[in-house]
Amino acid sequence: MDATYGALCKHGYAELTMQDIAEESSKSKGTLHYHFEGKQDLLESFLAFLLNRFEERTRTIPGETPTERLHEFLDELLTPTDEESAEEFRTAILEIKAQSPYNEAYREQLAEFDRALHERLTSLIADGLEAGEFRADVDPDETADFLVTVSNGTETRAAAVDRSPERTKRHVHQYIDEFLLADDTDTTVDDEMEAAE
Repeated sequence: MDATYGALCKHGYAELTMQDIAEESSKSKGTLHYHFEGKQDLLESFLAFLLNRFEERTRTIPGETPTERLHEFLDELLTPTDEESAEEFRTAILEIKAQSPYNEAYREQLAEFDRALHERLTSLIADGLEAGEFRADVDPDETADFLVTVSNGTETRAAAVDRSPERTKRHVHQYIDEFLLADDTDTTVDDEMEAAE
């Protein structure tokens, strides 16, 4: 899967071939074809790999309170990596997303990723409600849906028009503090996080 990542970054989705992936790995093109029917089959597996990695990475989120964990999770989600290949990879994933209306397998994998992100956010928000940190009228499902949409839009703008996520990230933290937190919730940690940015 590392070879697929490297080849996607170098060639993008449209120009990517099985030979490109083979050249990034220790396997021959014939060996890849033995395990995968073609580029589409391999990329389906790659998307499933990315989903598993996302779920593993977000299983444990730092923070002593639900509010802190929600801030940390969104900060991680909206902070671009410093890797040189990150921009190329975002572009390649955007290309794959653009194929999903015409490719059911891609659409299903992307829907699974969307579901996993939505469920993780819903759980974090529900924890905040249970702890009394969030307002009683906050709907975890609707709020998570909004934040997933913000995340997807931020990712698309970063890839399509090179728009930095930093401003969006600041507004998301502000949204949590102003619209989700109960009136008596301490935001000291949140203020420290904002000051550190």
